[in-house]
Amino acid sequence: MSVIAFIPARGGSKSIPEKNIKSFCGKPLIFWNLQELQNSNADNIVVATDSEKIKNIVNSFNFSKVSVYDRSNENSQDISSTESVMLEYINSKSLSDTDTFMLVQATSPFTQKNHFNEALELFEKHDAVLSCCESKRFSWRDGKSLNYDIYNRPRRQDFEGTLIENGAFYISSVSDIKKTKNRISGDIATYKMPEFTYTEIDEPEDWIVAESLMKKFILKDKTPDFSKIKIFLSDVDGVLTDAGMYYTENGDEFKKFCTYDGMGFQLLQKTGVKVGILTTEDRELNRRRAKKLGLDFDFHGAKDKLQIVKDLCAKENVSLDEIAYIGDDVNCFELLSNAGVSACPMNAVSKIKSIPNIIQLQKNGGDGVVREFVEIILS
Repeated sequence: MSVIAFIPARGGSKSIPEKNIKSFCGKPLIFWNLQELQNSNADNIVVATDSEKIKNIVNSFNFSKVSVYDRSNENSQDISSTESVMLEYINSKSLSDTDTFMLVQATSPFTQKNHFNEALELFEKHDAVLSCCESKRFSWRDGKSLNYDIYNRPRRQDFEGTLIENGAFYISSVSDIKKTKNRISGDIATYKMPEFTYTEIDEPEDWIVAESLMKKFILKDKTPDFSKIKIFLSDVDGVLTDAGMYYTENGDEFKKFCTYDGMGFQLLQKTGVKVGILTTEDRELNRRRAKKLGLDFDFHGAKDKLQIVKDLCAKENVSLDEIAYIGDDVNCFELLSNAGVSACPMNAVSKIKSIPNIIQLQKNGGDGVVREFVEIILS
């Protein structure tokens, strides 16, 4: 008997384009559920999608339990039901009737591994489990109250409230799903989650609210300690520039830098943080830019970036935990994986975005992304 977590992730979202992979608190939205499921008691995690882009991003996370299922076009339409793709997968893979099937929705990113595990334990005593949260809102319909006596209005703290579905997950057996063609049936238990988890991401306005809730309730203890940063370093091409290489008719090379990034370095220096660039290329124009900005360090022709920074740490008597670094490509991978605080532009390559705890910024390289990172640190 296996526990299969199943996440439908259709590519065609109209209200929020590419919703499932849009950056949410620095990671693609679908990442958050996949991360918690990877650390939960689920045996296999399946993302059912019709999108190559979603498929590539999910695979870039390199979660060992996660696989991608190519759902049919028939069950990827606006009118397609979630049950239709569930049954498609169950039948195509000939799952055992005794397997546990947990439908998880990426639009509910607040679910933690303990929620999944506790609900799976509850499922052992029931035919199905669905996630709910308690609402202490007074409900009405057609001029009549639905859940309280208007002549004896309770205080909120004394009001039992009602349980409402938050859409996070639904658990059932494969046999019951096949028999009823529904996600839950029979003796259904409710697993209660915190009230803030009622927020689902279906409209652009929901996104703003959900990110605020995520930062307040989920990420509050996972935010890097920016106060300990002593040295701030940046890659050049693809971070301080747009990664373009421009040439004149005479063969002269030039690059476009963003002045906002230059001010970002200065703002950090005013707080006592030393700043610098670290680039694989050895170009005179990069040296001139570093000199104009008055950087504390500039490393050129850097083949082993991590070793260079380790040597710098020894010289400056600081640790890697006190280094902040922003990079965008595979030659930055080792340093980004070991620095105390790491970040990347929105258009960084997938391998870089998949680094655990990396901050995925909203701007592209050359568009002021270093300034964006600096402002996060200073705030």
